[in-house]
Amino acid sequence: MSESTVSCKNCNKEFKEGFEFCPHCGQKAKDDLTLGVLFYNTISNYFSFDARFIKSFLPLMFRPGYVAKQFVSGKRLLYLHPAQYYLFVSVVFFFLFSFKVREYNSNVDKALKKSFDSESVVPGIDMKPLDSMAAKELSESIKKNQAITGMSDEDVAKLDSIMVDGNNNPGNLTFSYDKNKVDSLIAIDAKEPEILKAMGMKDNAGFFVKRFYQQLLKFQKNSGGGIVQAFFDSIPIALFILLPIFAVLLKIFYWRRGRFSHHLVFSFYFFSFLFILMSLIIGVNYIVEIPDWIDWLIILSSFFYLWLALRNFYQQGLFLSLIKSGFISFFYMLLILPLALTVMITASFFFY
Repeated sequence: MSESTVSCKNCNKEFKEGFEFCPHCGQKAKDDLTLGVLFYNTISNYFSFDARFIKSFLPLMFRPGYVAKQFVSGKRLLYLHPAQYYLFVSVVFFFLFSFKVREYNSNVDKALKKSFDSESVVPGIDMKPLDSMAAKELSESIKKNQAITGMSDEDVAKLDSIMVDGNNNPGNLTFSYDKNKVDSLIAIDAKEPEILKAMGMKDNAGFFVKRFYQQLLKFQKNSGGGIVQAFFDSIPIALFILLPIFAVLLKIFYWRRGRFSHHLVFSFYFFSFLFILMSLIIGVNYIVEIPDWIDWLIILSSFFYLWLALRNFYQQGLFLSLIKSGFISFFYMLLILPLALTVMITASFFFY
């Protein structure tokens, strides 16, 4: 008596009836496409939102460094992959944060538009010579404090010449331009080179100078609108760069404590924790307004999380872990983040 077989809808191969899954490709034998199946598969495939997410959540939040340690030790099916976890929680965070961004962007756009409407000339830097009396008083003060400033008599004489005569500053250097004239050129649909020339751009301007004036013109046309949105749009890209840099810092301070990939795993889980923490703060504030000092206190507590996470992951003493976490935070917050912020602001202006 032959056994009944069915054909897999995915790979078209035959298998015995009664199997829950196809032994050839793994698809469910009876996989009816319902709304639940459709959206679950979408979330599961792109964000791996399954039981491993829940199993990873509580240890990640309340046992600093534990999940990263377990994943590196070989338990990689029990917990959600660090990169997938980071991707999912970052999407949730930026979704919640987008509502705040809209509010900030709207307020800034209104303020910029009001400023553009009320000003006829963009303020510039007008370096005019000092009057003789003020220059004399300043010169005497400098001479009295030459020992402190380290300036020679020749340096003081040159400074006197600049203050009184305006030497080394011919024509009173200024970066101002007539906004009304530019607006009138925009209104008559003048060609861009003509408008840029009216703004002060020279014919032999280089690529970056030309790009600066083009963006400045765009900034004026839009009354500054969209610049904040452009800045916030650059944050996800910046974070993908900042995260590996954080892993590099870990590698420097824990040179003999594993491969770079191990430090990267720790970084993914730590940044995931930060995203979850920030998402909870934003989510709660949507429901109940929390005082700012409590928000900042919660954010600052992430340092203690980092301290304990480093202690548990790298298995070093509490005091040594405290010292290293302090140095890592110092270098990251005071050196790397300001540099990244400068790059983000510049990129936002040049590409918005």
